[in-house]
Amino acid sequence: QVRLIESGGESVQAGHSLKLSCIASGRAFETYVMGWFRRAPGKEREFVAVDRRSDGNVKYADLCKGRCTFSRDNAKNMVYLQIDDLEPEDTAVYSCAAKSVYEGNFFYHTEEEDYGYWGQGSQVTVSS
Repeated sequence: QVRLIESGGESVQAGHSLKLSCIASGRAFETYVMGWFRRAPGKEREFVAVDRRSDGNVKYADLCKGRCTFSRDNAKNMVYLQIDDLEPEDTAVYSCAAKSVYEGNFFYHTEEEDYGYWGQGSQVTVSS
């Protein structure tokens, strides 16, 4: 069982950066792949970034356009998402999600249906 809590969302002006945090409770955090998703007003939830257990590499959605940085600290049970040069189109509720996978799993899990654990989300609002 994993409980996820996001923080760091706020209202900012376009061009600014934000670093979102997600802390996970529970054990064996290192056995989970962690994903970031977002839901903009009136839209479906969409994938933003996810890591891969086999090598720790990260896959980013096209929406990042080179502006996103995913990181994690297993010692602290934390995962982060930094977004630079924010745009009004980035306005959304950002959620982290966790999926338990076997060691050596080399898939990037980009579908929300893959995940069994979700945080409540953190609101990011970007004004022009």
